[in-house]
Amino acid sequence: MSQQEIKLWLRLRALRERDFHFRRQAPRDGFILDFVCLREKLIVELDGDTHGHSRQLTTDTKRDEHFLEKGFRVLRFWNTDVDQNLDGVVETVYRILTSANPTPALRADPPLTGEGGIVE
Repeated sequence: MSQQEIKLWLRLRALRERDFHFRRQAPRDGFILDFVCLREKLIVELDGDTHGHSRQLTTDTKRDEHFLEKGFRVLRFWNTDVDQNLDGVVETVYRILTSANPTPALRADPPLTGEGGIVE
């Protein structure tokens, strides 16, 4: 793993406390995914300098399309994003994760009185 992947992994792993489990360097459909939360079908990829070249862009696009067709969402960040704005990267990932479960009915805990629950 690159230094940026290690930094991001430490932060993504901490999201387990909020019930989001990420796997790192996960094999899937003949690809190695940098990070994936299978329950939420979210893939997070970190791209270095080589991903800016046309050949790699074509490969990345085909790979992303493959996973989009399977119902995954794919987030791509540059290594420099992690170096310069790690908090922003993690906030973006968390925002996407929580937008997948917007209704209280999908939460593990029942709503408190006044938070959409039935008051008797």
